[in-house]
Amino acid sequence: MKVFTQSVNFNADKELINFVEKKVGTLVKFHDKIVDAEVFLKVQNTSDKENKITEIKINIPGSELIVKRETKTFEEGVNAAVDNLKRQLKRSKEKLRDSMIS
Repeated sequence: MKVFTQSVNFNADKELINFVEKKVGTLVKFHDKIVDAEVFLKVQNTSDKENKITEIKINIPGSELIVKRETKTFEEGVNAAVDNLKRQLKRSKEKLRDSMIS
């Protein structure tokens, strides 16, 4: 699976990009038909501490799953988004399996 990472309003360092690719790459274990993943890391120009926005879009044939999290750090946002996507991918795979059985 390819993981495309884009940073908005800041320059992501190599360490952060590697972390994102590693975490998002684990999603392949939960759904074998994932085409690719797009990750957007954005910094909002606000005084709020939770100004880091992580958005992950997973493309699977016939569908796409999108999760958006606003957190204090990108690592925290990526972890939360990946956990949510794991649940969504499991449900998506179960629906696919159930529709094939019916």
